[in-house]
Amino acid sequence: MAAEGNPNDARKAGATEVSLLTRRDMLRGGLALAASIGIPSTGLSIARAAGNPASQADHSGDKHMSTITVKDGTTIYYKDWGKGPVVTFSHGWPLSSDAWDGQMLFLAQHGFRVVAHDRRGHGRSSQASIGNDMNGYADDLAAVIEALDLKDITMVGHSTGGGEVARYIGRHGTKRVAKAVLIAAVPPIMVKSSTNPDGVPIEALDGMRSALTKDRAQFYREFAAPFFGTNRPGAKVSQGVLDQFWLWSMQGGLNNIYDCVKAFSETDFHDDLRKFDVPTLLMHGDDDQIVPIDISSRKTAKLLKGAVELYYPGLPHGLTATHPDLINRDLLAFIQGGKRQVA
Repeated sequence: MAAEGNPNDARKAGATEVSLLTRRDMLRGGLALAASIGIPSTGLSIARAAGNPASQADHSGDKHMSTITVKDGTTIYYKDWGKGPVVTFSHGWPLSSDAWDGQMLFLAQHGFRVVAHDRRGHGRSSQASIGNDMNGYADDLAAVIEALDLKDITMVGHSTGGGEVARYIGRHGTKRVAKAVLIAAVPPIMVKSSTNPDGVPIEALDGMRSALTKDRAQFYREFAAPFFGTNRPGAKVSQGVLDQFWLWSMQGGLNNIYDCVKAFSETDFHDDLRKFDVPTLLMHGDDDQIVPIDISSRKTAKLLKGAVELYYPGLPHGLTATHPDLINRDLLAFIQGGKRQVA
């Protein structure tokens, strides 16, 4: 005899069907709402992927929350938003690619494809015990660029990320690069020496390493003050900005963050900078307490022919977060080809 079926099973099947329909309707409604208020549909691709994994491969600018594995087995996380000319972002120490969200969303909304990765040992990338130096960082960046087959890139780097961009060009050339932007960047070299007498004393860097090993959580809280200039009279930085700095910093592996101090401070980028043959923009706050402008961007400018220099009075090291509208405006103008007078 044929089974007549269980009414409860029928009700469950009906509920599942309604649930699926409801989720589809909600998603469509969300996309329509996003379009009506000007948010790019790429911003909702994570939701689409949750309902349909195949949707992650819809188009090249819609591969979010992705990773690649580089040749030494390290997993590198990256995010890839929008469509159009490509802009890559290399973040500062001890943060992650999330530090670029304000710039990435802005440029994605202005017709660009934006790609940022978490440096090995930082953020969501794996915490490798090797390769925590500028050569390793630059090769990881190259691996992301090659995996995504990115071309005609505007490469943007902040602080340590500026060194990463410089070393990438020094090791891999500018075949895939159209322009470069160094923001509060560490080149040409930070540490004090007989040939760099106005650099940062090694004792100060050793103090950072000691503080990291003793109580890194408290170190990050204290480091945020000079990073964002909250120790200056009249500074206006929200508690949220300070909290997210601490959160992003704590995501990094202690071993990786520790090794990175040597990488960003003791690496000599003079030879890398001499290999720049693309239009380059230097952006720096003149009240940078972390990477002082006189030992970094002003010296870099002398090594780069025709570099555009934008120096911002009173702005701190973390100027991309404290003054995003200003930085986004000038970044967009440079990428699109316009030039502004040196501040």
